[in-house]
Amino acid sequence: MARESVKARERKRAKMVAKYASKRAALKAAGDYEALDKLPRNASPVRLHNRCKLTGRPKGYMRKFGISRVTFREMASAGKIPGVTKASW
Repeated sequence: MARESVKARERKRAKMVAKYASKRAALKAAGDYEALDKLPRNASPVRLHNRCKLTGRPKGYMRKFGISRVTFREMASAGKIPGVTKASW
């Protein structure tokens, strides 16, 4: 489980990216790279990192479900994810 401060930092970055998205797009379209440099660094979408919604784990993220592979396996085994069954042949 990720520390709460790390998860909070990621949420803060996501809010900042959303806040500056339109301004960033306008500056990029205008080609004003000096003004883009003056925007906060955390306003860049490149600095966002996908994390598990439940545990905050940064690696093994499954985009389709929004959770990590570990959490996915636990939930799938418990039958909490509809339509997912364990493979057997």
